[in-house]
Amino acid sequence: MVLGIYIAWLVHGRNQMGIAVDPQADLDNPPPLEDLPLISVIVPARNEARNIRQSIQALLAQTYPNYELIVVNDRSGDATPEILAELARADPRLEVIQGSELPDGWAGKPHALLQGVSASRGEWLCFVDADTFARPELLSSAYLQALKRKADMFSIFTDQELGSFWERTILPLVFLGLSFGFPLDRVNDPTKPDAISNGQFILIKRQVYKKIGGHASVKDRIDEDKAIAILVKRAGYRLVLADGRKVASTRMYTSLPEMWEGWTKNIYLGLLDRLWLLTFGALLGLFVSILLPFWLVAGLFWLISGGGLAAFVLTGEGCTLWAYLLWRRFQACRAFNISGWYAFTFPLGALLFTAMMLASAFNVISGRGVSWKGRRYH
Repeated sequence: MVLGIYIAWLVHGRNQMGIAVDPQADLDNPPPLEDLPLISVIVPARNEARNIRQSIQALLAQTYPNYELIVVNDRSGDATPEILAELARADPRLEVIQGSELPDGWAGKPHALLQGVSASRGEWLCFVDADTFARPELLSSAYLQALKRKADMFSIFTDQELGSFWERTILPLVFLGLSFGFPLDRVNDPTKPDAISNGQFILIKRQVYKKIGGHASVKDRIDEDKAIAILVKRAGYRLVLADGRKVASTRMYTSLPEMWEGWTKNIYLGLLDRLWLLTFGALLGLFVSILLPFWLVAGLFWLISGGGLAAFVLTGEGCTLWAYLLWRRFQACRAFNISGWYAFTFPLGALLFTAMMLASAFNVISGRGVSWKGRRYH
């Protein structure tokens, strides 16, 4: 029991954000307007009809006075091109690029972003996912924080919009795993090798982007955001990852099949340099989803059957550990602005997250490859 509580405390204790992007604080003393560089905002969009209108309209409403907005339509097969054409007619500031055929050896997102960079002029490059919705102060606050932190590459964790049962059950555990595996204090420490970024929002100096070889250097990576972060930090540049929940939100997936496809494509490839974390996560997931409930049920059955003091102690230890986990998951629910009742779903969420980890590893190791938005990568 003591070991279980310690592990639960350790896993949950690494989710402190540290640096935060706060519009009210960041914009109190802005630099002179004439000193603000051009920022090129580049959005890759493939089959994003559900999100693209809201995403682009939010980016067109930015308070930052000196930016350009480029969207790369990555050969979408849904209504994305028509929506983008309509938005471009309504606001000439929006530049839409029709993406070219994906070359051999490239993943879709790095290729789309490279095309956007080629058409851009900014001193800073800003990559934003099409399922990310910016507050008006996003660019201004992020840029000022990048200056304050002397960052060459600045990324944020966005607020997560969790609308369905499966999102609320699984995604908080996914982000718990990310915060444990990549604690922000280590990511933001230039003396530590830990590096990761969030592809939903990345702000990077163009000269740094060019020095590390840009997306051509990570052309075959599904986890291109992490790969870019590693290159930036290895080259000696300053990487900063911050809490951006006050300035942007994301609706990543809306159903269990979408989550399964999305996370099984990322988990194993993103943890190739940390297979210990994948192993630890899978074992921990199996424990809280199968062994812990079995511990409780078996203990109660033994107690009812006359197991005496030993059964009472065993059941009490299981209940104590269960109660501690419920309390920590309740705190997580509050942080994600969802009902505290979802704390009771953590065994189910852990079981599904573990299944995703194992499926991701199997798909890559077996050579089956991963599928994403109609493309298969091996």
